[in-house]
Amino acid sequence: MGELELTIAERAGRSVAVHQYHRGALRVLRGHYLDDSGQVCYVLVNPGGAYLGADLYLIDVEVGEGAKLLLTTQSATKIYRTPGSFAEQRMHLRLGEGSRLELAPEQLIAYREASYRQNTHVTLRPSSSLIMAEVITPGWSPDGSQFGYEELGLRTEIRVDADGDTGLLALDNVLIRPPLGDVSGMAFLEGFSHLGSLIVVDPRVDQALADELHALSAGYDAYTGLSLTAARLGTAGLVLRSLSNSTEELNRLLRAAAALLRRRWYGQEPLNLRKY
Repeated sequence: MGELELTIAERAGRSVAVHQYHRGALRVLRGHYLDDSGQVCYVLVNPGGAYLGADLYLIDVEVGEGAKLLLTTQSATKIYRTPGSFAEQRMHLRLGEGSRLELAPEQLIAYREASYRQNTHVTLRPSSSLIMAEVITPGWSPDGSQFGYEELGLRTEIRVDADGDTGLLALDNVLIRPPLGDVSGMAFLEGFSHLGSLIVVDPRVDQALADELHALSAGYDAYTGLSLTAARLGTAGLVLRSLSNSTEELNRLLRAAAALLRRRWYGQEPLNLRKY
């Protein structure tokens, strides 16, 4: 089991951690700053190296009013065989007024006979800004099969809190169960093996932005579609979903989309995390 709590607040133009707690197989490295914007970057680490059967990971992150956080992982999240019970991660994210969170983990790799469930609950204010990226990759299997894992379930629920008036903005549910059929076929992964997702919530999200991101995606070896949420309580969201046969190609696409938003909305350069 692993448990992590992290609270970020704004202090004199810089975002700093005002509360940290960890127990078990989760840690964060010392926070650092990639530029002069005041945004703090924390790297999430699993010293155990992988998720195994019946593992439970609890992550609670709060970004206070006006604070800015970039949260990433040190390496790929690896799900190994989970005989008897699935591995699970539960993440709660809370964003205050005018706050910003960029969630940019390395890819999720599910190996043979792996079963994994990920539940992410987000509560934000109408003025909050959220960018979440995710890439799912099938792991190596000794028999050469592409989809050797048992199940991947990723559920993301995003709610807007406007002075006590709380509403559901988006509910995104990805469920892949290879033993039940050919997930690479028509109407599912369409012959591809890798799945990338980008979720953006910000009051500046609109159809013009969705069209621009869709046009940007045409320059990559990936099959991409976008959906807009209905505007709710002063904000809106979009989901970009992309299929490919390459982790790197999906990462390049998601980084390019995030870079466009970083430049336009925040005046920041594209991310260059250089972890290896």
